[in-house]
Amino acid sequence: MKYSLAFFLLFAGTASAFLAAPRQQQAGRVSGTKIFMGGEVTPKTIKALRDLTGAGMMDCKKALTEADGDQESAAEFLRKKGLAQADKKASRVAAEGKIAVGTGSDGKAVMVEVNCETDFVGKDSTFLDYCQRVAGAAVAMESRSVEDLMNQEVDGVSLETTRQTLVSKIGENIQVRRMEPRGDGSTTVGGYVHMGTIGVLVELEGGSEELCTNIAMHVTAMNPPFATADDVPAEVLENEKRILTEQALESGKPEAIVEKMVEGRIRKFLEEKCLVSQNYVKENDMTIQQLLDKNDAKMVGFSRLVVGEGIEKKVDDFAAEVASMAAGK
Repeated sequence: MKYSLAFFLLFAGTASAFLAAPRQQQAGRVSGTKIFMGGEVTPKTIKALRDLTGAGMMDCKKALTEADGDQESAAEFLRKKGLAQADKKASRVAAEGKIAVGTGSDGKAVMVEVNCETDFVGKDSTFLDYCQRVAGAAVAMESRSVEDLMNQEVDGVSLETTRQTLVSKIGENIQVRRMEPRGDGSTTVGGYVHMGTIGVLVELEGGSEELCTNIAMHVTAMNPPFATADDVPAEVLENEKRILTEQALESGKPEAIVEKMVEGRIRKFLEEKCLVSQNYVKENDMTIQQLLDKNDAKMVGFSRLVVGEGIEKKVDDFAAEVASMAAGK
């Protein structure tokens, strides 16, 4: 069989390049880190950059091409790109997400709300891992500022930098919205998170963490606005009295009767709105206060967070969207 000289030269050049490539990569390898210091852009170098940064394969390929195969320059390129993407996505509504709880060895606990744009991302393992990192960092710090929290480092990287990288990787706006601490080291704190979207922390004097958790489940279900009557703001109580008094007077009852009617209705209002006065959902024949007395415990307070609470969500009008597309707008 005859082959042309050009074929042999082409084969020899290809083989030479194929054999030389591993030596070039090996020379640039840092032991144990799989970082390549320049050279060809190959599936192996793309994977190494992806493992290092968490960015998508095509983004890694583009970054390596821009950096002439240099891993460190490519990683810096991706980091800058991630910052730009995070800024672009910051204006998008993030009303989904998760509630995560961090607990400390000193008995303190913190709830955090981390938001994303879709329920799908809210179930992503990378997103959930970030939520737990945020909660763990929150319980370890003294400040209760979200801004300070984002400056905390986990594994040598700030939570804000990790957030920006996550935005770049996942493609959604991700925000740490708020945090709710409970406990000062002398109280008992326990909590409950329902389906990742409703979180409650209960703080007691005395009692046990299990008791806190059971009461937290009650708070999740019943959503009382206040822990005790002492927690009801004076203006709320006065406003309720005014409304009830006006309603009673309109019925034509004498003022003496109206006063007693209002007193009774205020008692009922407090029973319904205050946690300790409510019937315990797991044992309806006793109130929360009776449950506390039974366990030699006293209510200090509770915190309740709901994912997306108070955030105005965008509602898509699909009919209008289709009509607009049909009209060529």
